[in-house]
Amino acid sequence: MAPTDPVHLRGPVLVRRQKGDERTTTDQRLLDQNQDTDWLHTDPWRVLRIQSEFVNGFGALAELPDAVSVFGSARTRPGDPVYEQAVELGRALTEAGYAVVTGGGPGQMEAANKGAWEANGRSVGLGIELPMEQGLNRWVDLGLHFRYFFIRKTMFVKYTQAFVCTPGGFGTLDEFFEAITLVQTDKITRFPIVLLGVDFWTPLVDWIRGTLVEHGMISAPDTDLFLVTDSVSETVEYIRDAHERAAVTAEQREDLYGEEHRGAER
Repeated sequence: MAPTDPVHLRGPVLVRRQKGDERTTTDQRLLDQNQDTDWLHTDPWRVLRIQSEFVNGFGALAELPDAVSVFGSARTRPGDPVYEQAVELGRALTEAGYAVVTGGGPGQMEAANKGAWEANGRSVGLGIELPMEQGLNRWVDLGLHFRYFFIRKTMFVKYTQAFVCTPGGFGTLDEFFEAITLVQTDKITRFPIVLLGVDFWTPLVDWIRGTLVEHGMISAPDTDLFLVTDSVSETVEYIRDAHERAAVTAEQREDLYGEEHRGAER
């Protein structure tokens, strides 16, 4: 027997077997001035916040030139060799024609932004709302502050063409493994990933190339998806070479498509 329960429509949503007696309409609740603010913390409202963060991010970064994301610890300070190397990296990337994008915080992020700024380049910071967050560092000339990690991650992947991981903690490891997963699974066009700091990264790389490969968790060729180096110049050269090869491959594909198209026309 077909259901005989009354049907209630809440905008596009059909509700049958309603559990409560909702006597007001959506318009009435919208215009009602005597309501609490609990709605600010409901999931439907969060959807709008999420949407607005995507719109703001896409709008701010859409015209960003070729860029490289630099990740690393927020805990280093000026004078630390790791910090000073990140300053050198930001400067070198700028001189190679790249914008520098970081998480916008202190430490390695600040250092890379500083290097880009001092080289008169584009210095971008994508901050995140954290309990200990102090805002974007002073070397950022284009900054965005996000509520949601996954939106911020999307901006890093969508608007940069390479990742460089300097020594860092959980956040840096998170960005590295997410990027290499996306590359390995062809979710994003293959782009260069660099681990800068041989002594720091070698134990992790040995585990990847040893334990993961030996147990069949990854394939041996997967270990070629990133470069480990101590050299800023090698880092920049590796990124530029990868992009040049990708550009040649894209041009070859375009030429091949053109020939096939002309052949079809004939």
